[in-house]
Amino acid sequence: MGEQIPTGGKKAAKATEGDVKKKATAKRPAKPPEPAKPPKPAKPPKDESRTALVRRARRINRELAEVYPYAHPELDFENPFQLVVATVLSAQTTDLRVNQTTPALFAKYPTPEDLAAANPEEVEEILRPTGFFRAKTKSVMGLSKALAEDFGGEVPGRLEDLVKLPGVGRKTAFVVLGNAFGRPGITVDTHFQRLVRRWQWTDATDPDKIEAAVGALFPKSEWTMLSHHVIFHGRRICHARKPACGACPIAPLCPAYGEGETDPEKAKKLLKYEKGGFPGQRLKPPQAYLDAGGKPAPPLGAG
Repeated sequence: MGEQIPTGGKKAAKATEGDVKKKATAKRPAKPPEPAKPPKPAKPPKDESRTALVRRARRINRELAEVYPYAHPELDFENPFQLVVATVLSAQTTDLRVNQTTPALFAKYPTPEDLAAANPEEVEEILRPTGFFRAKTKSVMGLSKALAEDFGGEVPGRLEDLVKLPGVGRKTAFVVLGNAFGRPGITVDTHFQRLVRRWQWTDATDPDKIEAAVGALFPKSEWTMLSHHVIFHGRRICHARKPACGACPIAPLCPAYGEGETDPEKAKKLLKYEKGGFPGQRLKPPQAYLDAGGKPAPPLGAG
């Protein structure tokens, strides 16, 4: 005879099967969270009207103002003279490198008169880390001499006077006017040029034409802070070679969305300065920047 099935065996077998299923279910790993979806790309503004362009441009600036409420000039300075010299030195190098170099320069030559009377070879040695140090030495000593002889040792607060100084063009002049004298100006540096063309605010390539085209989209009172917002964004997120499109707060407004990395996680790894946890450009940044989590840059030779 075969084995007799104990009473309730079928039920027991079913219960056992149920237990196995429950255990198998319990052991299943939790379903991983769905990855963040990349921003929805903007439609290129085909045949965009002038009114629509103005609205889009101003909305971009408002969005950037919320992201960078602490935007500021990223050159360290304590007075107009230091700012005009630092801005001239920033050509073909980073603001960070200038900020790491100017403390020694201004400690030794605190006034235009001091720098104008300096030994050029000693100035060259201090400015060597900024690149093109011979030409820059000639410019900053020349503008210092002009300030001492023509303006009583004071930096003038008018555009037409500033652009007469050696090494000072419209870009440098507007940096000084906007940040040392509180007079509105648009700073058309490489970041500004790149971004406003990506956003199709203008297709101009000449800095003066870009300045005029963008200036016409905004009230004059917004020009200086607009410059800071755009430059901050260009340095931190909308980079020249690998823009972090997937981490961009204005992606839905950008006709160039998709030129860079659109995956949010990969895009985060491209972020620079405070957005990526790295130090900013200034050794002595404004308190608002520090309060927002920004980190001061290390001095020259540190680390």
